[in-house]
Amino acid sequence: MRRTLLAFCALALSAPLAVATAEPAAAKAKIPADQALAVVLADPRRDGDRIRDQYRHPAETLAFFKVKPGMTVVDYMPSSGWWTRVLVPYLGEKGRYIGLNPDVRTASDPMKRMFADLGSKFPAQVNGWTGASADRIGAYNTDTLPDDLKGKVDRVMVMREMHNLWRQNLVRRELLAIRDLLKDDGLLGIEQHRARAKADFGYASGNNGYLREKDVIALVEAHGFELVARSELNANRKDPANHKNGVWMLPPNFRGVTDEAEKARLTAIGESDRMTLLFRKRR
Repeated sequence: MRRTLLAFCALALSAPLAVATAEPAAAKAKIPADQALAVVLADPRRDGDRIRDQYRHPAETLAFFKVKPGMTVVDYMPSSGWWTRVLVPYLGEKGRYIGLNPDVRTASDPMKRMFADLGSKFPAQVNGWTGASADRIGAYNTDTLPDDLKGKVDRVMVMREMHNLWRQNLVRRELLAIRDLLKDDGLLGIEQHRARAKADFGYASGNNGYLREKDVIALVEAHGFELVARSELNANRKDPANHKNGVWMLPPNFRGVTDEAEKARLTAIGESDRMTLLFRKRR
């Protein structure tokens, strides 16, 4: 798998890239999409999440990914539900939210404990977070996906999880499953902690949370996608991306940080530098 990544990283990207913008869309009661999203982002249910908006730029990111109310959207590895609490109310009653975890049958035991059997627990969690009826929430691992979902999904969002797929040797299986889910005109949006362009492979191979942008692009394109846009909206040039305990040393985790001066230094950096990429299925 590592040899595959290194080989594909040598591929050149020849096409010029433009930053995409979202088209206008109408939400329930004919509220413009941006206004509807503003209401969602201001909801009291997000009071604990809102502090991270300055780093995650939810409105701008959803516009870049061209996510609109009424769509069917897969939130890949939704974890603690930060994006869930935005997407479920934003997509509305005519939309469909699907949480999707990887097939972890061959993954490490910690990965299995964290991500197995999403369907049995996640819908109830979403109900508690958003008030949406649990029976409206799709939740699967990729090995339990129903066949009738193939070709029915408008957008898949993979937010800061590509490093986990890489280090668990899940990239090929998961990207091909994602490709099968998307409509012919569907899009895959990826946000990922970004290593420096000349970072050593040993540091930027996933175990520190960081990947090089050109490696991610080459790897995704090797699995039946083509890059259509990239954005710097989640960039943070203050992040040196060389932390000895990985990206998790940065806020909000501060992994391994006990010194207050060091914590203050990391707080001043903020959350990680991130690439934001948009792909479509290659025909």
